[in-house]
Amino acid sequence: MAKQGGGGKRPPGMTDVARAAGVSAQTVSRVLSGHPNVREQTRAEVLAAVSRLGYRRNNAARMLSSGRSRTIGVVTLRTTFYSRAAVMSGIEGAARSAGYAVSTATADSLDTFAIESALSRLIDQGVEGIVLAVPLINGSTRLEELTRTTPTLTIDGSRTDATEVVAVDQSLTARLATRHLLDLGHETVWHLAGPAEWLEAASRRDGWRTTLESAGRAVPPPLEGDWSPASGYRAGLVLGRIPEVTAVFVAGDEMAFGVVRALRELGRRVPEDISVVGVDDIELAEYCVPPLTTVAQPFAQMGELAVAHLLRCVAAPETVPEPASVEPRLVVRASTAAPPGTREAPGRREASGTRETSGRRETPGTSVASGAPVASGAVTSRDA
Repeated sequence: MAKQGGGGKRPPGMTDVARAAGVSAQTVSRVLSGHPNVREQTRAEVLAAVSRLGYRRNNAARMLSSGRSRTIGVVTLRTTFYSRAAVMSGIEGAARSAGYAVSTATADSLDTFAIESALSRLIDQGVEGIVLAVPLINGSTRLEELTRTTPTLTIDGSRTDATEVVAVDQSLTARLATRHLLDLGHETVWHLAGPAEWLEAASRRDGWRTTLESAGRAVPPPLEGDWSPASGYRAGLVLGRIPEVTAVFVAGDEMAFGVVRALRELGRRVPEDISVVGVDDIELAEYCVPPLTTVAQPFAQMGELAVAHLLRCVAAPETVPEPASVEPRLVVRASTAAPPGTREAPGRREASGTRETSGRRETPGTSVASGAPVASGAVTSRDA
């Protein structure tokens, strides 16, 4: 291998990779850029040569020569919540498949200044597009200006006039949970909501309330948590002391874990005395005691759709793609049942179409595999 003037080894270049793989430098460039029109065998040979030689692309030089950074930015909230990590995993995987790198800017709070600062940092880095993955309710003039300079897509319901959106219909999420409990025979459903400043929490609370009102049921006063198991535990200590509580819709699985523990400590059995439904279907939900009925959020799919939608905007900034939506699905496990003192509710009879599937029950209108609630239909919403 050629040496530099200082005597050190020259790092391998694209021509070295091309020579080792027996292809042209242009083919190497196409492979590394994720171009679809490359034979799989050729792609494998090039990537093997890249790995063998330890070749690393010079992104700075590439940006200077092409005017493109091949990088997308993501603004996210500083948190340990599972949902954030799952969405980021989907974004990173989809970006990598498209030949893009991901640069992340973390906001310490939902304050608009913190969001503006994170956006500015990414724009200064020369990213080609931005995914705004924060549950922003209130915008600002500065935020509007920033999102006009760079193609920006939002998830989690945040929205500006200059952004596109990928969303889960959180009102449908709440309707699925609340309707499930009513169908089991419960007179009403209590609710532990997420923080009021989170748009997805507000949408779930509204969906719960309108479902009860449409059914002519009493609407209990909602409790509010902060997404943490500890806040769920505190709310559970309150709910468990109210004799008429037989069903609770909790806005997040992690809070639901806290509710279940508090009820157990108070001697209230789940689901024999009180049924509990969560939201998210995080990996631990299936291992809760009892396994948690929940409304699954397609986090990875959201991340993948966000990247695909954003890259379409990057490629054709003058176009205005339709908002993309993904549907939640109800996953029925053992934490829900008919209310105490009643016989089998329709939702629990084999004759109604309920069946056991890998430890979970599929109910009419839901699918454990693909999950879209057929009876409810797809609903496009910006409240994610």
